[in-house]
Amino acid sequence: MSVALRNAQRAVPVRRAPLRRAVCALRAALGASRFDVGLVCAGNALMRRLNGAYRHCPEPTDVLSFPFHQVAAGELPQPRCRDDYNLGDVFLGVEYIHQQCRESGEDFDDVLTVTAAHGLCHLLGYRHDTKPEWEQMYQKEAQILEELNRLTGSRLRPLTAGLF
Repeated sequence: MSVALRNAQRAVPVRRAPLRRAVCALRAALGASRFDVGLVCAGNALMRRLNGAYRHCPEPTDVLSFPFHQVAAGELPQPRCRDDYNLGDVFLGVEYIHQQCRESGEDFDDVLTVTAAHGLCHLLGYRHDTKPEWEQMYQKEAQILEELNRLTGSRLRPLTAGLF
C-alpha cells in the first residue's frame, strides 16, 4: 500500500523522498505495511487551526494524528473491505519542528522522521496521557526506530524521551 505525502507549506524545504522511505520502513516495522497512510507537511497556521479545532489548543504543534480506525494500543485494524486498509493521516508541523531544531541544534530531518514515527504510533492507538501509556508508547517508538536505525545506520531515538 502507499504513503501519500503532501507538502502543504512553503516556509521550510522538506526532503520528501527520504521522509517517504522512512515512513514506509516505520510502517513495516509496525506490521502495518498493508495499510495506506497520509502524511501532510504543514505550516504553523494550519497546525494552529487543526490543534484549535480538534484539541481546543489554538497553538502550532509538532504532530497531529487522525486515525481512520479506533484500535487499542498494539492492535492492527481489522479491515472489512479494500477501502478500509487505511491507518489515517499524520500532520507534521514542519515549520514548528524547524523552529525547535534551530533553537536546540538538532538535525531537522532526523527530528521530522522521529516525529513521523510518533504520529504513526498514535494512528495505532498508542497514547501518552499517563505514565503507563507513555511507557508503552515509548517502548513501541524505540522498537520501530531501532529497526529504522538498523536499516539506515542512523541513531534516532523516540520523541517522548523526557515526558515523564
